[in-house]
Amino acid sequence: MKWIGHTIIFLQNIKNRILRNILRHLFAECGKNVRFYASDFFSFKTIYIKDDVYIGRGAKFSARHSHIYIGNKVMFGPNVTIRGGNHNTSVVGKFMADVDSKRETDDQNVIIEDDAWVGAGAIILKGVMIRRGSVVAAGAVVTKSFPPYSVLGGVPAKLIKKRFSPTQILEHEAQLYPENSRLKIEDL
Repeated sequence: MKWIGHTIIFLQNIKNRILRNILRHLFAECGKNVRFYASDFFSFKTIYIKDDVYIGRGAKFSARHSHIYIGNKVMFGPNVTIRGGNHNTSVVGKFMADVDSKRETDDQNVIIEDDAWVGAGAIILKGVMIRRGSVVAAGAVVTKSFPPYSVLGGVPAKLIKKRFSPTQILEHEAQLYPENSRLKIEDL
């Protein structure tokens, strides 16, 4: 019986790999070595993904009137949600479900820079920038942006700590990024 289970898992992985190779072309941009599950929900045409990105099972990334930008070397745990939009709740005399108009602040881009890790079940809302090297704790709800190399957690998310000291960040940057792409001390 064990071999039947292993065979099923093997076939599911093959099926997902084939579907992923077909679906990757639906993204606005999809770099090299991007791994995701074909059964997840994406608003493909508004999502830009760079290289070496892993998106865990159960992802829901949606931005109908804005965009989602994901940098290089980003990891997402399972069941992460990204929402680039919101409903207009300000119209008097109409049910919210019947309001078609949008306010300028209803739809905003979400940007996740390089080397970020977003934990299981995290939710990232419109207008947020997850800066380079940051970690978002499992279950966090991120409603605003924080500096690079932040560790965020909670509902709503707050700064828990910095991953490295400023000196360590500069050393880390020097080892990983070309000089013209490195963060400077004033960026921290």
